[in-house]
Amino acid sequence: MGTWELIATERARLVEALTKLDDDQWAVPSLCAGWSTKDTLAHIVSTAEMTPPRFFAGLAGSGFSFGRLMARNVAAVGADPVPRLLARLEAKVHDRNAPPGPTGSWLVETVAHGEDIAYPTGTTIAHSEEALVAAADAAKNTQPLLGAKKRVAGLRLSADDVDWTTGVGPEVRGPIRTLLLAMVGRPTVLGDLQGDGVPTLQARS
Repeated sequence: MGTWELIATERARLVEALTKLDDDQWAVPSLCAGWSTKDTLAHIVSTAEMTPPRFFAGLAGSGFSFGRLMARNVAAVGADPVPRLLARLEAKVHDRNAPPGPTGSWLVETVAHGEDIAYPTGTTIAHSEEALVAAADAAKNTQPLLGAKKRVAGLRLSADDVDWTTGVGPEVRGPIRTLLLAMVGRPTVLGDLQGDGVPTLQARS
């Protein structure tokens, strides 16, 4: 399956899972520092609706600060209530809109930010194994924004629920969704991983 088809599948499964959250769960902190679970959903929607021209116009209007652009987009999109945000995401399931960048990075965004919401709310997203593996493969070599390439350098990451490993060195072992979150800098999940490489990953997160 192609990357955009995997993104579509993950968006659809994300919508299905997140419709089950209640109001209290939408107010808790997500794994993405500084954002609530609702803020993170607004970011996912914003990315799904973004086009390169809108991205560059927004970046210029934000003083060429990527962080300021994201904050402005989250505030604007997040003004909608959660049911409307989920409807907006559902409408974009099969669209191929994105800011500039490798397509694989938008799969990582979809899976990782979905887990940023799911992890602290105890929600299970029915990810496809193919999407999880493709997202992990894309993340491990990505440095800009995610910082994953340097974070996992000199470590061996091994999934214990699917057939996936990467790297050479002290081992970090656990479910692939947890390894993905660790790769993109979510220190909260490190307690759910095992191996003599975990302290190194902790020091880099």
